[in-house]
Order: sequence, then structure tokens, then C-alpha cells
Amino acid sequence: MNIGFTYDLKDQYLAEGYSKVQAAEFDSIETIEGVERAIQRLGHRVDRIGKLDSLVRRLARGDRWDLVFNIAEGLRGATRESQVPALLEAYDIPVTFGDSLCLALCLHKGHCKRVVKSHRIPTSRFVVVDNKDFDFNAVTLTYPLFAKPVGEGTGKGVMPRGKVDNPDKLREVCFELLDRFNQPVLVEEFLPGREFTVGVVGTGSEARVLGVMEVVLLVNAEPEVYTFDNKDKYEDRVTYRLVNNDGQARMAAEIALESYRVLNCRDAGRVDIRSDQYGMPQFMEINPLAGLNPLHSDLPILCRLLGVSYEQLISDILASAIKRVRHVS
Repeated sequence: MNIGFTYDLKDQYLAEGYSKVQAAEFDSIETIEGVERAIQRLGHRVDRIGKLDSLVRRLARGDRWDLVFNIAEGLRGATRESQVPALLEAYDIPVTFGDSLCLALCLHKGHCKRVVKSHRIPTSRFVVVDNKDFDFNAVTLTYPLFAKPVGEGTGKGVMPRGKVDNPDKLREVCFELLDRFNQPVLVEEFLPGREFTVGVVGTGSEARVLGVMEVVLLVNAEPEVYTFDNKDKYEDRVTYRLVNNDGQARMAAEIALESYRVLNCRDAGRVDIRSDQYGMPQFMEINPLAGLNPLHSDLPILCRLLGVSYEQLISDILASAIKRVRHVS
């Protein structure tokens, strides 16, 4: 197949003057080359397209592909992750991973949790703070609470002081996040238990859990929370372990698969889950565009612990997408 490849290259954005934090979700050249090699080894031709504006130019000049492998996160707007798939849908070009609706919904953690909750999937109680006129004294959630940007990934805006125990601290942190990220803030009841990330591959009824990985913070990590800095310095601050056989892990796997299907994720993704004070796992968020750095991203790390090669992961993703394409055609 002739497979186009859309992505946001971190070095390109840094060269254009964007900060490390602004470019945190974008991909390194190692990721681009790793995905490209894996697809080529599976016998396909890869055409590097790059980011959204490059895709627009390529489509305008008449370029087309049998399938586009999309890992572009987008730069601006509440629906930035959906921009590439939406454009490809308009041209009737198949794309890997979630469609534009799925990616837009999952990026907004508040809307995503509302859908999950409506399907009776356990998730902590929450509110969304849209502006500084919000009445923080009227919040009926049980403290401590945790505040983070509603539409960021890679731990951006997740920080130790996001955990608060009174309305004044909540107001202070929310004002900081509103100013810094220019978007609403998700405020939810803090989950003090174990943290899991669950890898899923496939689509619909054929989706399956790859495995459950527990995120364990080491003594030199920022405490209690898988923060941006802990993620960035994971080799010294975090250890990851497979936990497929205990009760909480099994419950986390069930929650992950159900939420993945409810939200119409496709091909592969990662679901983040944390247990409450009673040891009951709760849905936190889902990443339908999970990072694919061969060494450092959580999903490939999970696969490595399972003995699943990086090429096999890419093969599973493509097999799911190609089956969908052939079914439509």
C-alpha cells in the first residue's frame, strides 16, 4: 500500500521558536524514523507528509494515499487532534486511529468523562472550571481535589500543587492554569491509589487489551502524581511493571476496554486509570493517539515488558486499519 504519514516533528517547532513545553506532545525524529522503518518492513511504501499545513498543500496539488498513518497532535484549538483526520475524511482518505469525532471528544477530558460516566463506567466526580468567575465555594466535591488543563497531554499542566485541600488553593491553582494554558480546567476528586496505564489494540468488538502496566513513583520523584517532570525524567523517577494478574489490574483492564469501545477508539490506544481510597479503579483519561516513540512512550514500553516487538505493535495497528479500509471498499 501507499501509506502517507502525518506527524508533528518536535525539532521543527522548536526551530520555529516554540518552547519545550509547547512542543512536548510532538514527536522526535527517532519516532518518525521508527514508525517509518516498521511500516516499510511490513512491505508498504511510506510517504512522509508531516504536519497539517503540509497535508493541505499536498492535497491541493492532487496527492492521494491508500491510507494515512496519523500521529499528528495539532498545534491550536480545542479540537486540534481532530484536524488532520477531519481533513482526510473530507477527501475520503482512510486514516489510522480515531476519527475526527473520537479525537475531539477524547481531547476534552471533561466531555470524555461525561460520556464515560453516562455508560456507568467508574470515574471520579468532577467539575470543569471555564473562567475566573467560577464560584469555587460552591464546589460540592470532596477534598482533596486535583486540577489540570482539560485538553492537554504528556502531563502538561500536571504538577504537585495541582492537589488542593480548600477552595482558596483551588482558586489559586485554577487561575494559574487558566492563564498559562488558556483553556478550561478539569477539577476532580483526587485518587490516592495505584496508577495503571492499559494498552489496547484493535477496533470495536475485535479490540483487545494488550496488558496492564502499573506506574510506580520512586523516592526521588515528585510525590503522589505522574507529573510532567516525572514523565520527562522517568528513567530516574519512575518504574513500570506488568500487573496483569491481580484484582485491581483485572478491573482496570475491563474499564479500559469498555471505555475504548464506548468512545469509538480505533486500531490502538492507551487508557489511564487510578484507584480510589477503597482500591476501586477509576477511569481518568484516554489517549487515542498514544505516543509511539520506540524507547520512551508508555505503549511501546508496555509492549516491551510483554515481549511484543515494536514492529509487531505497528503491524497490529496497520492490520486493524487496513481491515477497516477493505471492508469499506
